[in-house]
Amino acid sequence: MLPQDRLIQIRERFEYLEAAMAEGSNDIARLGREYAELRPVVEEIRAYEAARRALDEARAMLDDPEMGALAREEVETLEAELPEREAALQLALLPRDEADARSAILEIRPGTGGEEAALFAGDLLRMYARYAESRGWTFDVVEENATELGGVREAVVHVKGEGVFARLKFESGVHRVQRVPETESGGRIHTSAATVAVLPEAQEVDVSIDPGDIRIDTMRASGAGGQHVNTTDSAVRITHLPTGIVVTSSEKSQHRNREIAMQVLRTRLFDLERQKAHDARSASRAAQVGSGDRSERIRTYNFPQGRMTDHRINLTLYKLDQVMQGDLDEVIDALTADAQAAMLAEMGA
Repeated sequence: MLPQDRLIQIRERFEYLEAAMAEGSNDIARLGREYAELRPVVEEIRAYEAARRALDEARAMLDDPEMGALAREEVETLEAELPEREAALQLALLPRDEADARSAILEIRPGTGGEEAALFAGDLLRMYARYAESRGWTFDVVEENATELGGVREAVVHVKGEGVFARLKFESGVHRVQRVPETESGGRIHTSAATVAVLPEAQEVDVSIDPGDIRIDTMRASGAGGQHVNTTDSAVRITHLPTGIVVTSSEKSQHRNREIAMQVLRTRLFDLERQKAHDARSASRAAQVGSGDRSERIRTYNFPQGRMTDHRINLTLYKLDQVMQGDLDEVIDALTADAQAAMLAEMGA
């Protein structure tokens, strides 16, 4: 049963925002964001209520000698449509993670498996770069520590665009690969892993950093094969003393590096607070998709069989080549739907 009081509150709030924006409120940016968030919900409310009114009107005409037959057809059509409208509205009413609309910081690091794990981390970095390109997002590498064979010891990327975190948040966790490494001469299949973390981008208002809590060091940028090498001491390393978090940025401009490193630090501290809040909320709840537990093995990429399996939802796709080329929408859509179904079940419990 849909909460009628809540539907009325949402409609009234939407109408207030519409009027306030028309009057030229001083807080137009904040109002505009809330208006944009509520608009799809209000559209679903209106479509649902219009279908209900139409059904009531059609039922009232069933006994009409002239219009009865037509009314019966209309009733059948609307009775089939109404559950779909209600389901769409229930999804629209689900609580939103306010971070979903944000850009994100993507971090990739090799796990067990030595050089092969570093090569796989590099493959994941390229996979996400292609996915970002397909979505029209900006993919800015903040820090990349490359190996001599083309692998990645660590990569930190700022992925910018609308709704980035909503699409990428389910990628956090341990990604396992099974394949014959390029460095393997005997043709044996090896298993290795890489860890992915996706953090919602923090705004300055989200996190206040005391200048006394950080140490800023400048150093000469360096890396394998000339990666981010320059001749000035432009690289910046910021250490957050209370937490021990260390952030590095190695662009050519020291001023820009300081900005980037502070942005990444804010994002990590913001994520730390979100994780604490999440742990407190879910202490008595069973694990579910999107739990954000980055020690959890979430996915296996099996190259000999050409398959990718997401263990959280038992989804297997036999199109590994396309997945590694950035074709991730099918698995992300399935994870999103599963998370929504879990939230609907929880709300109905």
